[in-house]
Amino acid sequence: MAGAEGSAGRQSELEPVVSLVDVLEEDEELENEACAVLGGSDSEKCSYSQGSVKRQALYACSTCTPEGEEPAGICLACSYECHGSHKLFELYTKRNFRCDCGNSKFKTLECKLLPDKAKVNSGNKYNDNFFGLYCICKRPYPDPEDEIPDEMIQCVVCEDWFHGRHLGAIPPESGDFQEMVCQACMKRCSFLWAYAAQLAVTKISTEDDGLVRNIDGIGDQEVIKAENGEHQDSTLKEDVPEQGKDDVQEVKAEQNSEPCASSSSESDLQKMYGDLDVLFLTDEYDTVLAYENKGKIAQATDRSDPLMDTLSSMNRVQQVELICEYNDLKTELKDYLKRFADEGTVVKREDIQQFFEEFQSKKRRRVDGMQYYCS
Repeated sequence: MAGAEGSAGRQSELEPVVSLVDVLEEDEELENEACAVLGGSDSEKCSYSQGSVKRQALYACSTCTPEGEEPAGICLACSYECHGSHKLFELYTKRNFRCDCGNSKFKTLECKLLPDKAKVNSGNKYNDNFFGLYCICKRPYPDPEDEIPDEMIQCVVCEDWFHGRHLGAIPPESGDFQEMVCQACMKRCSFLWAYAAQLAVTKISTEDDGLVRNIDGIGDQEVIKAENGEHQDSTLKEDVPEQGKDDVQEVKAEQNSEPCASSSSESDLQKMYGDLDVLFLTDEYDTVLAYENKGKIAQATDRSDPLMDTLSSMNRVQQVELICEYNDLKTELKDYLKRFADEGTVVKREDIQQFFEEFQSKKRRRVDGMQYYCS
């Protein structure tokens, strides 16, 4: 018996101790991340009536539009109401997209929220993400056949997602960057090299040979060192693609010009951006960061945490009792679910209902069995 008690004691020492405050903080962090991803998207109303939404949370339904069919995207509300039991791909965000749910791309499904829609949304753009394939390797994420831990990073231009190791450049370990442009988009929009000289995240070689790799890993950038050894702003070398040199010079001239720059130059730039379909680059509210902040602000405005409100209204004794109840619930629920894990069976809704019924029954027996003494 002593040995069993000793073993149990050692086991309890190995198990991490989690306080109620830790749990609440973790829940709050997860809630903040969810609000950032959803960006204030409406979970009850289809976004179709808003036209091509500047940026919204989108999903693709593999059940309704599998690979081989026409790609289609659905809004957050339709993912809940019309495709709740279907297999969905979470697309995070797409720019200037109108909900497809129930249109001609869906053979039998009719949108429950807004059935009166056009047959197609000609302004929508699609890629392999709508079939659950990403990156230049065209693999799913998570990939069951990929044993290499790697994060996915979204290109701000084409909005595809890329494995960090397939970018052509090594992302900073600190994750201290806001947006990324992939190799293909840098080549297509060669004027971006002018901005890369000032804004791109670069990596200095281990030999400190005075060269850093640019954002897509093709050309090099020359680093000028000050006398104190610190790196100053880098400048693009002359290995910029030939077809992009004129664009680079034009953008550089525009950046360095005075406010009285000619309107014809500005119109030429706007036309170039329009022809390349990257006018969004001039909109400071189009960034992913602005989109995420929108969701966080909306959540902070009307969020009320009932548990924290309840705790703050209790005295010290009541708070301790609540914490004890929480610890009992956590322990018993963990033991209950462990049986399913050991047996490899699925936890069903009725199993959870049974657990809470038994838990409440035990709680009543403990309360009824307590003795009260009055002085």
